[in-house]
Formats: sequence, C-alpha cells, structure tokens
Amino acid sequence: MKSRATYVVLLLALHALLLAYGAWVHSPTFDEVAHLPSGLSHWQSGQFELYCVNPPLVRLVAALPVLAVGAKTYFPSFADDVIRRPEFVSGRRFISANAAASRNLFLVARWACIPFSLLGALACYLWAKELYGTGSAFVALGLWCFGPNILAHGQLITPDVPAAAMGVLAAYSFWRWLKEPTWLGAMEAGLTLGLVLLTKFTWLVAVPLWLVLWVMWRWRATPHPHPPPQRGEGEDARRRPSFAQLAAILVVALAIINVGYGFEGSFTRLGQFELYSRLLSGRGEDYYSGAPPGNRFRGTWLGALPVPVPKNYLRGIDVQKADLERERHSYLRGEFRIGGWWYFYLYALAVKVPLGTWLLVLMSVAALFIRRFRATWRDELLLALPVAVILVIVSSETGFTHHLRYVLPIAPFVFISASKVARSIELRYKKLAVVAGLALAWSVVSSLAVYPHSLSYFNELAGGPKNGAKHLLDSNIDWGQDLWYLRDWMTQHPHARPMGIQYFGGFDPRHVAIDCAPVPRLSVDTTERCVGPRAGWFAISVNSLYGWVARTRPSDDAYAYFRELKPVAMAGYSIYIYHITPEEANRLRRQFGFDPLPQGDPSQ
Repeated sequence: MKSRATYVVLLLALHALLLAYGAWVHSPTFDEVAHLPSGLSHWQSGQFELYCVNPPLVRLVAALPVLAVGAKTYFPSFADDVIRRPEFVSGRRFISANAAASRNLFLVARWACIPFSLLGALACYLWAKELYGTGSAFVALGLWCFGPNILAHGQLITPDVPAAAMGVLAAYSFWRWLKEPTWLGAMEAGLTLGLVLLTKFTWLVAVPLWLVLWVMWRWRATPHPHPPPQRGEGEDARRRPSFAQLAAILVVALAIINVGYGFEGSFTRLGQFELYSRLLSGRGEDYYSGAPPGNRFRGTWLGALPVPVPKNYLRGIDVQKADLERERHSYLRGEFRIGGWWYFYLYALAVKVPLGTWLLVLMSVAALFIRRFRATWRDELLLALPVAVILVIVSSETGFTHHLRYVLPIAPFVFISASKVARSIELRYKKLAVVAGLALAWSVVSSLAVYPHSLSYFNELAGGPKNGAKHLLDSNIDWGQDLWYLRDWMTQHPHARPMGIQYFGGFDPRHVAIDCAPVPRLSVDTTERCVGPRAGWFAISVNSLYGWVARTRPSDDAYAYFRELKPVAMAGYSIYIYHITPEEANRLRRQFGFDPLPQGDPSQ
C-alpha cells in the first residue's frame, strides 16, 4: 500500500515538474496576456468586468503571487465596454508598464495554477481506482500526467485544464454522494460544483446533467452480476439520494459563485441588464453588425425577478454567447471559410490526441460489452454523459471553430473510462494486458518526444508538429508561446541581423530586448514602405505563415512567399526562421508579380 502511494506521489511530482519547466521556457500565450492583468484588477478594484467571458477563479489564483511580488498596474473602468473585450488593451498596457519584468510575473502566475492540474490527476486516479481497481487507477493517472494537451494547457494561466480538473473533481464528489448520500457528501459536492462553475461557463451543463443523473439514481437497480472489488452497489442501491440534499448542493454551489465574485451586483433585477447576444437581447441581428443591446425580459414578469448570481456572471454568459454567435473565419486542413465545421472538434481530437490513447479508448469501448470489465451501467453513464453533452454543445456552435481546448473538459472522463482495460491484468487476459501496456507506453513516449512543445503536439497520423499547420492553426499549434526560444536562437546567432519578425501574440518582442524589423508583405498598397519579398533574416509565426494573422480579421496570406522556402531553423514548432538571399528574393518577386530589385539595392 505504501509503495503504491509512493508511486502516485512520484508521478504527481514529475507532472508538476513538467508543467513548471514548460511554464519557464515558454512566453505568455495570446490569451494569457489578458488573463493575468484581469485577475489583478479583480483583486485591486473588486470589479469583474475584465475577461468576464470566463469566470474569475483561475485568474484570481494566478494573480495572488503577482500581488505579493508587486507589479505596475493601471485599470480604468471598462464597465460599459465589456463587449469589446477591453482586457486585451489592459494586457498590452500591463506588459508595456512592466517590460522585461513581465516574464517573471507571468511565470509565478503560471506556477500558482499548477495545483489545479494536480487535483485533476488525483481525481482521475481515485475515481478509476474505485471503479476498476488499482491498475486502472495508474493508467488514468498516466494518461493525465503525460497527456500532451494536459501538459500544454496545464502550464498556462488559461482556464482550460483547471476546468477539466475541477470538472472531474466535482463529478467524482457528486458520484460519491449519489452512492452514499450524506449531508457531508452533499456539502462537498456543492462546494466542488460551485468551484467548477467559477472556472469556465462550459460547465453550466453540469447543473441539468446532475439533475438527470439524480433522477436516474433514484431508480432501484438490479445489483451487478459480476461486481469487481470496490465497485458493487451493495447497500448503496437501497439508499436513494434525497431531494433535500440535492437542493442543498445547488444552494451551496450558488453561494460559492457569489463569494467568488465578492457578491458584485448579486440579485440585480433581470430587466436592468443591457444584453448583447441574440439569445438574451431579443434582437434579430448580430450586435457586431450594428444592432444595439437590448433585453428580451424587460417589461415582463421575468424582468422583475432578481438574478441570484453576480452581475458579471450573467454578463459573461451573454458576452460569450454573443461572441459565439458572431461568424468569423475558421481554418481546417488548409481551408479558410466564414463560420466553422460541426466536425471540427472531432477532427482536432483525431490529430492531437496520441494514437496510443485512441487505441486504449477503442479497447475500452469494446470492453463495455464484457461484463467483467465494466462498472454498473449508471457508473459508466456518469462518465459518458459529460463527454457526449459537451461535445454536442460545443460542436453545435459553428459561428467559428478555432480551439481544441474548448473540449478539454471531456479529457479526464475519457481517461477514466479508457483505464478499464487495465482490468485485463487482474482478469488474466495476458494478450490484452500486453496490448494495453504498449498503448499506454506509446502515448507517453509520443507525448514526451515533443515535450516541452506540447502545445504544438500532433500525433504520428497527422505527421507530427512539423506538419500540424496543414491541419489546424491558432492555439492548436501557435499561440505565441515560443518567443523565448526565438530570443535564445538570436543570441546564439548574432550574425542574423537585422531580424524581421512577424510574431503572433500579445507580447511585444521589443519589451524583452528583441530587436526586430517589419517583414515585407505581399501587398498592392503603395503606402506601405516595404512590399514584396526582400533579402535578409526573417522569423515568421506559423499562424502568419499560413495566413492566420488575427482571429478577428479575415485570412491574410501576406506572407505566402515564405512557404516557397525551406526554413534554416525553428524556434519551437511555432516560429520558422528564414534567410533569403538576393537571388532568392528576386526569384520570389518575379513569381509573385513584383519587379526585381536592382543589384546593389541596400534592401537586398
């Protein structure tokens, strides 16, 4: 027993070290630039309008050590402008004010968020152990601790891994209460539900999901014919979770949400809100097309009701919905189009989840048809429903499809369910056990082969991270994370000057002493100083290389000519470094319709 606990501690410690090192070597990603100053503003002003499209728990945790070490901040009120996402303006001001010190400020903020991932790992271990046994517990733990997408986002300030971690912890607490309904268990379930609702609005689905599961658990079930150790229902089948305790869970969760926002504007009447989404405003047009805000509840009896959540909680839901309703350019497999694809997230999972993990998932699906492998049908359903519901809801939002991280909350439920194949050891299915062990090893090795560049991970079927941009862009491969690697490369190659840099991210390279020049664009705009290919050294973010200049702008293939060249080096997997000779520059200029530059032109 002690040796098992030691192995668990060692795996958790290794996971924490992997996250800590990844946080050290990577520059702040696009959204982190806005998350940290938003968290600081929450503590300093007691207001929550900045980054209201996500609840504040992760930002509050990230900002605590930064408050302790000190940072220059200035946060004017943005209460009337939340729809324009003012947190990104605040982020740029924060970095400009703190300059080179920003790196360490973001680093300590990232380290403060590592415990979220450790909680997720521990929840996976404990739940799998109770359902399927110790072997399965270690499989679930390994899939979490070495999963490339967990390592990628667990080192960041963003709420994606914390939402996955707190989601599985809350579900595990709820499951324990369903099996043994006590008032103490209800309080634990309410606390964890409140915390997960403070991490990401995706988990609002937990409330109706839990109500459905509670109804299902009230049914008397026939005991499992072949219950494995620690997963039979026994006396629990005769104890039905009461409505009073369920109500207490919801009340406690609601109280936690209000505490998380400091009761800011709690119980404001619904009719007093200015709402922007078509769903809540009642307007037929997209707000971004010029439609004014509104409120479909104003003047009705519902409008007179006090809203039992903080004002910026409801505001955040509304702004997030308005954001999703806005059709934007999306990218998949080399194609740009306005709006997204319903199957985008399924495709993203296919190319960004290790093939070994996929093999375990497929084996676990087959194992569902073998009674000795699976838990009770209600236990299995509690794992499957969050996966299905989140996938369906996220996939139905096709205004744009950009980020695999939107479905990251399903990961721990998949890991736990997949871990059931490890029961083949106990059941002495030797060949199956060997295949399962090899699949787990394949997953771990595939992930660590790319580490610490886990954000750019693509599996072998997709061609690895060097071919990732042929499948997906944005946060799936290039989120501005490799600026420190570019700086290190430039330090080691002082002859590569001047360096033209086209960087995708909210962090200005000049604030960390990176000298940079503009990169010539393919443009017919005669007001631009430098157009068409030129000779010199250039560093191009993968997003820009493939025409993904910014999420709010149409695709702009202004740097397409670099795709005709072979890079001389890479900074991580998201920044390509090129050296263009005068001969190559003129060849490219002719190819793209520009006049060749005369010999001796200083721009060559």
